[in-house]
Amino acid sequence: MDEGLLLGLERRLAEAKGTQLLVLHQLGNHGPSYFRRYPPAFARFQPACQSDELRNCSREEIANAYDNALLYTDHLLARLIQRLQAKAAQVDTALVYVSDHGESLGESSLFLHGMPYAIAPAVQTQVPMVMWFSPGWQPARGLDADCLRKRASQPTAHDHLFHSLMGLLDVRSAAYAPEYDLTRACLRQPS
Repeated sequence: MDEGLLLGLERRLAEAKGTQLLVLHQLGNHGPSYFRRYPPAFARFQPACQSDELRNCSREEIANAYDNALLYTDHLLARLIQRLQAKAAQVDTALVYVSDHGESLGESSLFLHGMPYAIAPAVQTQVPMVMWFSPGWQPARGLDADCLRKRASQPTAHDHLFHSLMGLLDVRSAAYAPEYDLTRACLRQPS
């Protein structure tokens, strides 16, 4: 299960020195085996598809299994934030979470993901992104959280992720494009 990504996190935070980037890549809601992506305690939505062959399940069962996996992802993110909050007095941290793609769950008779972007339905291309910052991170970086909340209502693409991470980490490079940094306009003194 994806909670295994949290093993050793407290040790890493306790040993953290300087600027570090930790990447946690979860398996998440990759189908068709949505039912394998969450433990039984998260099987809230029922009936849920229990097959790798989606054709053996109804659309409702597929959606329920997917929603159970989403519930587990929410749990994982909450646990991660709790652990980061617990170390906030020792380490300033930022969390950026974004899904790599969405999933079709039977809309227009499409399932899973991977349609060419130009014709892919919005459920495959519009995905969640979450940013969380420890209380010390925001003033240390000059980040205006209210500004960032307002920015969240504007269109964003995966193209923004690389440049936003570079901006958050204050990485200097010719590859950095400030116009793609979601946080730049929300810095009190942009560098």
